[in-house]
Amino acid sequence: MKNALSGGLVGLVQTLLNWYDREKRTFPFRGVKDPYQIWVSEIMLQQTQTTTVSGYFTRFIDRFPTVEALALADENAVLKAWEGLGYYSRARNLHRAARIIMGEKQGRFPGTAAEWQTLPGVGPYTAAAVASIAFGEPVPAIDGNLTRVITRLFMVEEDPAIPSVKRRIYDLGRELMPPTRPGDMNQALMDLGATICLPGTPDCPRCPIIAYCEAQKTGIAETLPNLAAKKPPKAVPVAVGLVFCGGKVLLIKRQQALLRGLYVFPLVEGEDDAPALEKALKKLGVCVGALDEMGQARHIFTHRVWQMRLYLGQAKEAVALPEGVWASEEDIKALPLPGAMRVAREYALKYMREAAG
Repeated sequence: MKNALSGGLVGLVQTLLNWYDREKRTFPFRGVKDPYQIWVSEIMLQQTQTTTVSGYFTRFIDRFPTVEALALADENAVLKAWEGLGYYSRARNLHRAARIIMGEKQGRFPGTAAEWQTLPGVGPYTAAAVASIAFGEPVPAIDGNLTRVITRLFMVEEDPAIPSVKRRIYDLGRELMPPTRPGDMNQALMDLGATICLPGTPDCPRCPIIAYCEAQKTGIAETLPNLAAKKPPKAVPVAVGLVFCGGKVLLIKRQQALLRGLYVFPLVEGEDDAPALEKALKKLGVCVGALDEMGQARHIFTHRVWQMRLYLGQAKEAVALPEGVWASEEDIKALPLPGAMRVAREYALKYMREAAG
């Protein structure tokens, strides 16, 4: 698919690309041409800052250097490599999509944004980013940065969440895509939004395309985009049990949508007292003596905050559980545990070492 820039936008696009060539940020996933690596990086960049992604990307590619290696991997290994990056459904969908590529698609990557969106976990932004960077399709990768830049450039004052406004922003973004280097153009717009056209107060004097910005000319750049206020995440009390037996601690493979497939210590959402935790353990068939509070922890998800109380208990018997593991120190280090369990994990390891020494 080709498009031609309108006359008034040619100078804007060339100016921004020249700026990008001079000032682009350096990341381990920048400049690569391998669709697999571009895809992995864009999945990681969903809801995650580029500075955080860099280290994870390098380790993940070292562990799974090709789409075939990822497709053949065990899910636990994939989740372990993702550990701490959050939003674990991304890792599960990436794994599923790799198997689809190696199976149904016989190792062939999609070539267009529309094809990429048929894969699990690939939405419009990711599809456009991969298709433009890896395959040169002139489609805009509309994320928060591009939305902010475009609403200011073209002075779009309506809420970008309104479907008709969202379509308008996409169409304006598409007008900015050159027939060559659309991937670089998307990345230039991303870098501009991340370093200069910032939320709140943009650094307009440093902007390479300030002469083209309608919102800056009228003095309202800092008020755009006109986003509706987000609801704060809901605080949820959670009781977490560090239940030991024979020098090992109980871990449960979580089945709920949040953190599904990861290993957590037994927990109760909605209550943080010892009786609630004891009741939940009994339902699992695990009988414990006294549960002693040993600390607290807090973890912020997108829509909720876990306010955790941590309890220590001794089980009378290490009963076998379908989704449970009585884990040694080595098991704890090998199994994928979410960041929400970081404090509990450190308590458990400390207790195990003190008990052994």
